Amino acid sequence: MTIACLSTNATNTFYFETPVDTLHIATTDGVVTLQRSDSGGWAAASRSLTGEHISALYYDAPSKTLLAARIPGGLLRSTDGGSTWSESSPGVAEEATYSLRGFAIGGRTRLYLGTQPAGLYVSDDNGLSWSDLVALRTAPMHDRWQFPSPEHQPHLKTLAVDPRNADVIYAGVEQGAMLKSIDGGKSWRDIDGFVDYDHFVYKDMHQIVLRPGNPDEVLITTGLGIFRSPDGGESWRQLTDSSFRIGYPDQILFAPDDAQRMFVAGGFATPNFWVEQGTARGTVMISHDGGTSWRAPASGFPETRANVEALTLCASRDGYEIFAGTTDGEVLCSADGGESWAGIISGLAPIGKPTHDTLIAGMGYNVPEEALTAK
Repeated sequence: MTIACLSTNATNTFYFETPVDTLHIATTDGVVTLQRSDSGGWAAASRSLTGEHISALYYDAPSKTLLAARIPGGLLRSTDGGSTWSESSPGVAEEATYSLRGFAIGGRTRLYLGTQPAGLYVSDDNGLSWSDLVALRTAPMHDRWQFPSPEHQPHLKTLAVDPRNADVIYAGVEQGAMLKSIDGGKSWRDIDGFVDYDHFVYKDMHQIVLRPGNPDEVLITTGLGIFRSPDGGESWRQLTDSSFRIGYPDQILFAPDDAQRMFVAGGFATPNFWVEQGTARGTVMISHDGGTSWRAPASGFPETRANVEALTLCASRDGYEIFAGTTDGEVLCSADGGESWAGIISGLAPIGKPTHDTLIAGMGYNVPEEALTAK
């Protein structure tokens, strides 16, 4: 069995000997597990954690452990494919566990758990215990971190670790900071060479990725577009402008066979425009030159009012597939390098961040369930 996860705020690139046959999906109403049939089709095999908004899913193959981060709530773990779950976030003080990423370090997997309000924890025992990287909470400008939606709580959304030196960590707070540590999280520096402080989304951090084969090259997706640094965050160049089809880029991936080929997903504009127009017009774009130029998939991406808020790439010796999850609860798949896309399941709960599905419905933040149903 080859197992991968599709969620908005977690590790999203998987490598197998054979194509993936089980896909755990994080939704606003629990975890849905898909299985691939011998004929190649996908179907829902099970559901768990109904009623929970799952923000991030991580699967540790050696221990056969599935970890789920909740908004609100602590981290949960399952060792039986999601049939049963137990608490797995001892010592985590924040009210929500938001992001979850794993990195191969010293022959084992090191996990990082981001929270809301913004905090960061690390585990070297597959999430059984966590160490609090307390310095993040007092990082430069921490008093200005604020998310635009009601309650205004910032969250630790994204994180990257230099594969050459695990002490070099990049962390993104949405909204408020891109941070860098060179001592394993004991201290942090605010990276702001890309920032326009006059813009209301001046530090709307979405994803931080390091170029495979050249981890000094850092790429970020933000509320103002995509930026690239050739020197570990010291200098920056903006790769997209207001004419770019995805005005609110989020998910970003590298092709496993070509580090210059990239995929980015997101909506046409910032979420306030989704409310006005009742659509996010989510899509995927492709770059062949490391992000300098972008184009649409050769066969297009299906028209949708939803936003594309999750991307997962599953590589094997047979090639690779990309899975995309939307705020309309649909999962699409591309088996030809992102050039064509087909739906594999629909009718799930939204796959995305809190309130984004209601924003797209044109109804603003914190819409009562009965109001959404009435519309």
